[in-house]
Amino acid sequence: MESEYINRKTKLIEYTKLHLISIDQDSESISEQMESLDPASKDYSELDFEYNWLQGQRIATAHLLSVIEEML
Repeated sequence: MESEYINRKTKLIEYTKLHLISIDQDSESISEQMESLDPASKDYSELDFEYNWLQGQRIATAHLLSVIEEML
C-alpha cells in the first residue's frame, strides 16, 4: 500500500516536471514570435498577454512541485 502511494507521488512529480518543460517550450516559442513583431501591434499585445499568462502558470507549477517534493 505504501509503495503504491510513493509510486503515485513519483508519477505526479514526473508529470509536473514535464508540464514545466512544456510551459518553457511554449514560452520560448511565443517569445520568438514576438521578436518579429512591432511592439505596438495587436498581435504583439496578444502574444505578450499569453506569454505573461504562461509565466504565471510556470510560477504556480514550480511552487506546487516544490511542495510535492518536500512531502516525499
